[in-house]
Amino acid sequence: MHDVLIRDALVLDGGDRPGSHSDVALRDGRIVEIGAVAGSARQVIDAGGRALAPGFIDVHTHDDLEVLRNPDMASKLSQGVTTVVVGNCGISASPVRIRGEVPDPMNLLGEAGDFRFADFASYRQAVEAARPAVNVAALVGHTALRQNHMDRLDRAATAAEIAAMRVQLRASLAQGALGLSSGLAYGSAFHAPSSEVAELAAELPPGGLYATHLRDEFGGILEAMEEAFDAARAPRAAVRVSHLKCAGIDNWGRSREVLHSLDAASAGQDVACDCYPYAASASTLDLKQVTDAYDILITWSGPEPSQGGRLLADIAADWGIPLMAAAVRLQPAGAVYHCMDEADVRRILAHPLTMIGSDGLPRDPRPHPRLWGTFPRVLGHYARDEALFPLHTAVHKMTGLPASRFALGARGVIRVGGCADLVLFDPARVRDTASFHDPVRAAEGIDAVWVNGQLAYDGTEVVARPGRFIAPGH
Repeated sequence: MHDVLIRDALVLDGGDRPGSHSDVALRDGRIVEIGAVAGSARQVIDAGGRALAPGFIDVHTHDDLEVLRNPDMASKLSQGVTTVVVGNCGISASPVRIRGEVPDPMNLLGEAGDFRFADFASYRQAVEAARPAVNVAALVGHTALRQNHMDRLDRAATAAEIAAMRVQLRASLAQGALGLSSGLAYGSAFHAPSSEVAELAAELPPGGLYATHLRDEFGGILEAMEEAFDAARAPRAAVRVSHLKCAGIDNWGRSREVLHSLDAASAGQDVACDCYPYAASASTLDLKQVTDAYDILITWSGPEPSQGGRLLADIAADWGIPLMAAAVRLQPAGAVYHCMDEADVRRILAHPLTMIGSDGLPRDPRPHPRLWGTFPRVLGHYARDEALFPLHTAVHKMTGLPASRFALGARGVIRVGGCADLVLFDPARVRDTASFHDPVRAAEGIDAVWVNGQLAYDGTEVVARPGRFIAPGH
């Protein structure tokens, strides 16, 4: 007796090859049979030829505290996401001790009272106790470590401070962290020299993960990429370039150069990147990015909450002040930057080393639509409607590729013995519905999601929370 039997599915197994029609049987959280399956099951699903894929893996999230605050994780399950990687861009929920105000951009995750995890083990235990609907794997943030040990962040760390950070990182890796992340473009880490990052990366084991929001995604992007590759060379760590993009009008069209750099590095190192399928980014309002060259949408403002949902240029015009003065008056604030060229987005998205990551900001009161729409947008808009790549390649970028590149064990593939994280979707109907003006909307065409063998999403709502914490290789 199987727990679940899915009949007549177009099985896209995560391996970047065309699908084939088959039955798939699940028992005790694992895939136990594929083919013409005989026998019965407690739950039988007639797929009717719809696609069955491994559960999608969102390799770039800021869901560190969201999986505890809102463990149903509807924004992810409704897209078919069954595993999230947290702790990106140098900011993580652990190991953290907050003294005073939460530094930017750690305030994207929560307020001071939300950071309750002085060591990584306590965060892992909290995830296991919350039992979120999705699986959780976690990186440790460089900025989080810096603010634990430094009196101010607008300088390089001392040798003693770096040593203390290394102790915390070493302990976190032993307690199940995937690796280290950095966000060197942010003011809280920008003053860290390359040597500081390299000394921390030295704690990574061979093949350990170093994920980085580059120091510069604008004109200095090639130098910033080389800095990232250099940091990982000595420990033979793997580099994952976060949300790879060519930001800023002067940088548009340089994606060929950028991808050539990635390819060249891949000849001697384990490198890859992630990308979200939009020509706009989102983060806190960064004064270094304030410009009139493209639209900047304010998503929230501490001192001026009524300005959320308006363009910065319109706010400045209403106030009769320059753009920069308006940005300063709005601080702290969040923003969407329409700073990319669609051709660059497509080229990066289609590259064989590119995985899919949403980079969604769940605490944003008016989030970028990528929070709810990333994965169906790749499947529907880019794979089906634009034919940027075949459907099986789109699935591979969300499943088999990230599972192997982030050491997620038996996930990301449909094979006997694999973890039973699965998504059933209709290739003809799947599409994102979230927009910049109406961003909190579930996708269409995602019909069922299983996490660890249990139905978690039935196509309309979250029905169970079977997720678990994932340490490397599990």
